[in-house]
Amino acid sequence: MAKTAKKAAAKSPAWTRKAGQNPNGGLNATGRASAKKEGHNLKPPVKKEEAAKSKKSAARRKSYCARSAGQAKMFPKAAKDPNSRLNKARRAWDC
Repeated sequence: MAKTAKKAAAKSPAWTRKAGQNPNGGLNATGRASAKKEGHNLKPPVKKEEAAKSKKSAARRKSYCARSAGQAKMFPKAAKDPNSRLNKARRAWDC
């Protein structure tokens, strides 16, 4: 009976764990793939050089930078910490 009661714990999706996070901010390919399985539509960050090539990418980058600036205002403690996930992601987007 003890064997049937003991089930293997299901892992949470990679995008919620360290395995799916890019150490430089945002998600890595594994994290984006696991999020896609759950119905999310995530794309990699857009750098300034990439944004200069496409108006659509530039608009996406501008929108992200504006949203993340709002997050920095809402969470001033994270905004001051250079190693916070917020600041790492902003650096990945060249904000």
